[in-house]
Amino acid sequence: MEWVHWLIEVVVMLNMILAIVTVFRQHRDISSTWAWLLVLILLPVVGFVLYLFTGRGLGREKIFSLEHQDRTGLAEMISRQHTDDVEFATTDTSDLPAGAAGLIQLFETTDRAPLTKRNQIQIYTTGQTKFPALLADIRQAQHSVHIEYYTIYNDDIGNELLRLLEEKAQQGVEVRVLYDAFGSRGATRKWFSKLESLGGQATSFITSHNTITKTRLNYHDHRKIVVIDGQIGYTGGFNVGDQYLGRSKRFGPWRDTHLRIVGNGVMALQTRFIMDWNASVKEKRHLNYQLKYFPEPLRPANAKTPLQIVTSGPSAQKEQIKVGYIKMIASAKKRVWIQSPYLVPDESVLSAISIAAQSGVDVRIMIPNMPDHPFIYRATQYYANLLFTAGAKIYIYEAGFIHAKTIVADGEVATVGSANQDFRSYKLNFEVNAFLYDPAVAQELETIFKADMRVSRLLTHEEIANQSWWLTLKQRFSRLLSPIL
Repeated sequence: MEWVHWLIEVVVMLNMILAIVTVFRQHRDISSTWAWLLVLILLPVVGFVLYLFTGRGLGREKIFSLEHQDRTGLAEMISRQHTDDVEFATTDTSDLPAGAAGLIQLFETTDRAPLTKRNQIQIYTTGQTKFPALLADIRQAQHSVHIEYYTIYNDDIGNELLRLLEEKAQQGVEVRVLYDAFGSRGATRKWFSKLESLGGQATSFITSHNTITKTRLNYHDHRKIVVIDGQIGYTGGFNVGDQYLGRSKRFGPWRDTHLRIVGNGVMALQTRFIMDWNASVKEKRHLNYQLKYFPEPLRPANAKTPLQIVTSGPSAQKEQIKVGYIKMIASAKKRVWIQSPYLVPDESVLSAISIAAQSGVDVRIMIPNMPDHPFIYRATQYYANLLFTAGAKIYIYEAGFIHAKTIVADGEVATVGSANQDFRSYKLNFEVNAFLYDPAVAQELETIFKADMRVSRLLTHEEIANQSWWLTLKQRFSRLLSPIL
């Protein structure tokens, strides 16, 4: 038996050495480094298989250098805005909220995201209002429908959307669908075959291609973008599936936040879609700048909202949306209200929230009362408890599942998008958010938050104190894995 003990000791020692070499050979933040060390050491062999498919970076493939792509339509967008300084000037921020100027400069520097003025915003908080509006706009499409979602399910609402897209393709409208294969259950090539036969096009995002050979399993297109005729845009938290209409017994009513945008900001959504499309298809299917994709924006009389469309992803190192979150939180003077289904912040966001709360800013954070991912939910509970002790008010939504990703600061500046408050959205997913510099929109989002508070419970000292030792252990263990969840 001595040789068995000797063999086990050798394997453990080799596993530890290989774990250290594997993790440290690639630059990563210290929290991710320790999390992966824990996995590799505690799960010999299995841990290395997990790391192979989910822990490696994207590498230096040109196809992943999305930030180096020509931003189709960007030059034309900026040029068009500067031709009329009264309506579209991006340099004049004197008429914007006080907290806007720094954010605008930040995003122009880190994401080349121009400020777009003259936008009309419609906010949707339920699938029962969002999907009928979306389908109605698609029915009116004359030239093009561009759709990009993390999730498109092969279910009732997914098939209703697909049938409509087939109808539009048959009418000669250019239809393109970009989806994440990992997040889209049932959305296969066969499912899209009729759309393709009618002249439409559908493809999975580049990270879904060659997932085994390219080890891209951990990187997903989490964006939600629809652009219709280059003039109407949608973005926010909703995907396409029956559960987003509250038809899931597991989740019940679904609470999300989504935007319909009419105005200059749609051009930025179109730019992002075209970049993602070109990264995911063969060159012969690439899209180039054409006026039909970037027509003169619609200008409704009440189109008054300035905004920036900001994107981020693992192909860039600047974590643009995350640093925008930090800037909003750090700049808040009176209040900052946050909604996110996942609350697993890294140290920089955690510090920003804690400092704001300890400085007398009214920090309110709303999270779900049920998990859709067990480890992430336990980590969310851990950080909710931690931020509660720092002075934040934690609201636990109880009228279903809340999936909204919003921040409102001082009733003046707000953001709505696809990026959660977690490591995955900060570093691993491809995300898109609209940052809005309009007190009227910000206050509407505050009103929505207040309505959600009425169906939420406030976390208390007593609830934390009464948590079982087993629940506390699960929270702390999940927190150790949070950088790689």
